[in-house]
Order: sequence, then structure tokens, then C-alpha cells
Amino acid sequence: MEMINALGRRKSAIARIFVTEGTGKITINKRDLAEYFPSPILQYVVKQPLTLLDAAEKYDIKVNLTGGGYTGQSQALRLAIARALVKINAEDKKALRAEGFMTRDPREVERKKPGRPKARRRFQFSKR
Repeated sequence: MEMINALGRRKSAIARIFVTEGTGKITINKRDLAEYFPSPILQYVVKQPLTLLDAAEKYDIKVNLTGGGYTGQSQALRLAIARALVKINAEDKKALRAEGFMTRDPREVERKKPGRPKARRRFQFSKR
């Protein structure tokens, strides 16, 4: 198997991944998964597509992660892994879609409007 690459996005986070056959090592920005995401919940989110297909020990994954916060980055990485697994084996797409791993979450931050402190928040009204 040659190197497979895929892209995942969530909020303002972008995950570019490169998948090769290996032992299940996930490297994010030249750091180990447990070091980059210390929270076990975020590690679980990242590994969800791999555990669903029992492929956690089959592939080595190298990741470039930029932008966003830790939640957005972990979900962008989950989407990228799911897309790469579909490129490897197209029959897995139905199972991944049923769990919701193939859908890109389109929600983005609404822009700040002029004359307001935030996007929709108004300044406090003063009667006197």
C-alpha cells in the first residue's frame, strides 16, 4: 500500500493526514497522540473511525494540524481519518456514514457586526 493522504476540517481547524501501513502509531505535528491530546476523551474522538473498523493497529498516521482549538482539531482529525479509510477501502463508507464520521460539520463562527460587542450581543441599554 502506498501513502494515502486526506483532509479534514472543523470550525477553523485543518487536519492533513498521511496514512501508511504500520503498527498503529499516530504522530501529530511531530508529537505523539497522547502528548498532543492529553485528554482521554479527545484521544477517543480521534480513534473512533479506527476502532469502528478494527483498524487501530494496521496503519501509521502522520498528521499536520493547524488552526482552531483542541476540540475542533480533534474532530477535524477524525474526519480526515474517516476519509482516508474510505480511500483505502470503499466498502467501509456505509459503516462510517452511519456513525456520522463522514459528514463535515458546517458550523462556523459568525462574524462580529459593527456597533456591537459581539456578533449578536448588543450593548446594555440605559434608560437614564
